[in-house]
Amino acid sequence: MCSLDLSTMDLDGDKRAKRRKTQTEDDDDHHHHQPQPTAMETLPNEIIVDILSRLPITSLVQFKFVCKRWRALTQDPVLADMHLSWKADGNDPCLILHCDFPIRNQIYFLDLSAHNQDKDKVKRLYVPFQATMPEFDVVGSCNGLLCLSDSLYNDALYIHNPFTMDCIELPKSRQYSDQELVFGFGFHPKTKEYKVVKIVYYRNTSSYSRARRTVYPQSDVQIYTLGSSSWRSLGKVSYQFVRRPSEALVNGRLHWVSRPRRYHPARRLISFDLADEQFREVPKPDCGGLNRCNFHLSVLGGCLAAAVYGNYGKLEIWVMKCYNVKESWVKQFTIGAYMPKCLKLNLDRHRPLKIWKSGSNGKVVRVLCLLNSGEVLLEYKNRVLVSYDPKKGKFRDLVFQGLPNWFQTVVHTGSLNWLNTLH
Repeated sequence: MCSLDLSTMDLDGDKRAKRRKTQTEDDDDHHHHQPQPTAMETLPNEIIVDILSRLPITSLVQFKFVCKRWRALTQDPVLADMHLSWKADGNDPCLILHCDFPIRNQIYFLDLSAHNQDKDKVKRLYVPFQATMPEFDVVGSCNGLLCLSDSLYNDALYIHNPFTMDCIELPKSRQYSDQELVFGFGFHPKTKEYKVVKIVYYRNTSSYSRARRTVYPQSDVQIYTLGSSSWRSLGKVSYQFVRRPSEALVNGRLHWVSRPRRYHPARRLISFDLADEQFREVPKPDCGGLNRCNFHLSVLGGCLAAAVYGNYGKLEIWVMKCYNVKESWVKQFTIGAYMPKCLKLNLDRHRPLKIWKSGSNGKVVRVLCLLNSGEVLLEYKNRVLVSYDPKKGKFRDLVFQGLPNWFQTVVHTGSLNWLNTLH
């Protein structure tokens, strides 16, 4: 009986030993087939984020498709903030090219900070809302986000990151039957808020005017803060602005140029502070040309700048070195007349019927930004990108593969900025 019990115990022990051996082999096999971490993945998270923050946006977009962990890294707000700070610190921008010819609107991009063959290639971006808003205008660019408005019906606004393809439609605001719109979009560094400004000039449909230009005597300033549920009205504004979006965002303030009025013929530079939501007049440079309509605003080296068109195609660029200090305006560049080679061929007769509403009022050249090399980036006739070297006084036509025939350039910072962090 004891012998039988011992043999049974030995049999059970053999089975247990075999099960342990099988389990050990399975564990070893599972460990053998488990992917080993890469050298990148063994680094501390803060070092990985620091490395990634220095890459061009095109490389980061590819990086997110490698694996789930890397995709999660690209969604880290810390990485988005660090990447933005690196891009703002002496790096060439990414250009968004808005094209509305020949038929549907398209958006292209050109990354001037890329260090590979992609630097000379223009690529088309996917527009997720194109079916519902086929015709649109670019209201502005801020921290990697684009604000776009419906150019047909004026009732739709989208905030869109063209690289993450995040997109949200803003709530509808109050509409008037006969209106003219002026937009602005920006971010204030102190409040950490993104806001869209919609200035509505309107009139009663029963009113009649013999004026050569339609006059909209009434106004309504509407504000939308990203993450809120609705628009707010600030009431009327005492300035009449040129009908184009804000051309310059400096120190959390949007800037426009006022239209001349009968008893106030001089044009004014007006800012709107996104923090306290107040309009203020900004001192102009003593160049004389700002009372005429031949100038536009831009941002050069983080400073407010005014490009003033002179006689015989000459262009003066004035820069306000210390914001809101009149004496700090300096004439930083004087650019002589120049016509790119392809425009000399008189191709302008093939210009599409639709003229850019937010362009440079038919002027030949528009100042875009300062490049890291110290050159000034210019856009000629919505057709050609040109760099100007102020030290040598020489122009260089920039040639890029895939450049559309007609476009309007928006200086942009490619970013992984996520819309769901703004709600």
